[in-house]
Amino acid sequence: MAPIAPQVHPTAFVHPRAFVCGQVTLGPRVSVWPFAALRGDTAPITIGADSNVQDGAVLHVDHGVPCVIGARVGIGHRAIVHGATVEDDCLIAMGAVLLNNVRVGSGSIIGAGAVCPEGFVVPPNSLVLGVPGRVVRQTSAEERSRIRGTVESYLALQEEHRRGAFPEQ
Repeated sequence: MAPIAPQVHPTAFVHPRAFVCGQVTLGPRVSVWPFAALRGDTAPITIGADSNVQDGAVLHVDHGVPCVIGARVGIGHRAIVHGATVEDDCLIAMGAVLLNNVRVGSGSIIGAGAVCPEGFVVPPNSLVLGVPGRVVRQTSAEERSRIRGTVESYLALQEEHRRGAFPEQ
């Protein structure tokens, strides 16, 4: 089998200490931060425009179970997204876990530390909390605005990193 290299859009930012391998496609202005691991070795991982994968997050797949991340999505620090689909304009907060075949509807927030079990379907504009995760209410306009703010913040931050504003020792 011939090697399969990631497809990284020229405007995407992958921190030198992130790990990206296999069938991974990063769209325009995607950012992948230190110690994040994106391993598309048994199925594809696709990440849409303006999304960010924060420090220590893990995105992985199973045979025939891809990982699809929409546009303007924040994947928080140490979150695990395994063979799940996350639609546009979502936040997967720090330490959240999404297992195979989870589907998160647009405008949703998966709260910090929440665990979405295999096959769990999150309706659009939902807030999910707990272990196991459950929908507790609809997201507010303010919460959805904060998702956009986080996305904009990471877009600006990647530009600062590109310019060398934060040299490593």
